[in-house]
Amino acid sequence: MKVEQVPLLTAAGLAAHHFLAVSEWQPENLPIHDIFHVNRLEQYIDHMLFPLPPHRKTVHDFIFLTGGSTGRSKGLDGFLVEENTFFFLPAYHITTHEFMSADVTGFYCHFDLDLVFRNFVPLHVLQALPFLQFTGNPLVHVSAATRTTALAILDRLEAEYHSDAPDKLDIIRAYLLALFAELKRHANPAEKPVLNSAGRILELYKNALTQHIYEMQTVAAYAGHLAVSPNHLNKCVKAITGKSAQSILDDMLVLETKTLLKQTDLTINEISYKLGKSDQSSFSRFFRSQTGSTPKEYKRS
Repeated sequence: MKVEQVPLLTAAGLAAHHFLAVSEWQPENLPIHDIFHVNRLEQYIDHMLFPLPPHRKTVHDFIFLTGGSTGRSKGLDGFLVEENTFFFLPAYHITTHEFMSADVTGFYCHFDLDLVFRNFVPLHVLQALPFLQFTGNPLVHVSAATRTTALAILDRLEAEYHSDAPDKLDIIRAYLLALFAELKRHANPAEKPVLNSAGRILELYKNALTQHIYEMQTVAAYAGHLAVSPNHLNKCVKAITGKSAQSILDDMLVLETKTLLKQTDLTINEISYKLGKSDQSSFSRFFRSQTGSTPKEYKRS
């Protein structure tokens, strides 16, 4: 029985994932692509097919829309991203990309966090940027003035990406830090719901699901991990989401199944076993009840 995890997409592997079913066109990948890349969305959208399969990646990324809209997810949470909004995705998070409107404009950027912070910036500076955190709010809405500033920085990042200057990584690092400092002003904690005890339990539960879905597949196991009773966990989850703790767990199992089906060579039986469903037929019924298609139908789609 194979035991491989969902493979992480490195920066070098993103093109094969994002442009797999499209013609011979391939995006421009410069030598620093593995640690930094930036492009304009309007130059790429015609070469992409949505929805993109669920995936993880080893680099952080963000998109900034100056027009149109797009739908992306961070873990189990879906977000509609519209004009004058940044969406940040930390490395190693499962994400799906449902659509981009035909009139979308803006920027996509990915970067290795070490490029920005290692040996240069104290850790507390990173920790003060909520949009870069694994459980932070990924959306940052900006004002008209900050939009102008952000676009100027992104224009410079694009120019440096294509330049031959030997010190361009130092310049890119400085511009990224300047951009993040500008955005920090708009990542207003007041925009986020104040979490009561139930809200904190929910966030801990969702974070645990993301990290431990292969080791734990029951609500009781997660309740034990969080040092609460299954009944208390369920009450907290339902108070905030209106859904049961089991329903949230099922959502995560489905998301992980989709990722395994699309991103690995595991058989359906192996995936079933890996996610704690020893009987393939019951696993297929579960997946169909959640998605409307069988695992085999989803893999072929």
